[in-house]
Amino acid sequence: MFIRDRIIVSGITFFWVIEGVVPFKFLNYKKLRHSIPNFLLTLTTIIVNFLFAFLLVFAADWTNENNFGVIHLVNSTTLVSVILGLLVLDLIGAYLPHLVQHKVKLLWYIHIVHHTDHNVDTTTANRHHPFESVVRFIFTFVGIFISGAPIGLVLMYQSISVIASQFNHANIQISNKVDKLLSYVIVSPNMHKVHHHFELPYTDSNYGNIFSIWDRLFSTHTNVADQKSIVYGVDTYMNKEKTKSLKSLLLIPFKRNLDKD
Repeated sequence: MFIRDRIIVSGITFFWVIEGVVPFKFLNYKKLRHSIPNFLLTLTTIIVNFLFAFLLVFAADWTNENNFGVIHLVNSTTLVSVILGLLVLDLIGAYLPHLVQHKVKLLWYIHIVHHTDHNVDTTTANRHHPFESVVRFIFTFVGIFISGAPIGLVLMYQSISVIASQFNHANIQISNKVDKLLSYVIVSPNMHKVHHHFELPYTDSNYGNIFSIWDRLFSTHTNVADQKSIVYGVDTYMNKEKTKSLKSLLLIPFKRNLDKD
């Protein structure tokens, strides 16, 4: 499990450097100051995953001992099993909880912490309230049973998921043609930036993390012609000062009027 934590740190470091060399757009902010609450929330994610890691091992071992799950039903080649397992885990462990958190009001108040970042960059990828980390963990736990993925594949999925999220949140310049081509297979930066638009219906679109197929399949995919015109954030919580405070971010799920303390 420590491998995933090292990947989180390495990924943020890598994309952080790239953002400084070829930024997608100029963000008028102090990058290090902006990253502090995001880094602290990343730490809470690492802690949550560490505390419940034994459950992932249990789920993976049980499914394989009992030949339970999609992979075992298909009983195909290793490559096909790996691809199938990654697809199922991405659907249930990433796309589905993300969609649910936008549709269920109680969960939205938890997830909104992620959307209150007005300067989206690679550190935003792990800007999740501890409660959201628990929610995502539960979905991943269920995803292991449904997919039948062995622990090695689970760790591969988590590693790819972390890198994919840091990549599609990164403020990096990529050719529009390359980005569009990538978006037919994986969630590209331009594709995910739409999701961080401060207004509906854009906020409720492009939920994917690794594979873009789910947004296209379930008609939740949306484009914005001018990516650089996108204003990040969420329209019910546009106070930028409050998003700089870890305390304010942690208290968001307990509020109903987000513009008042």
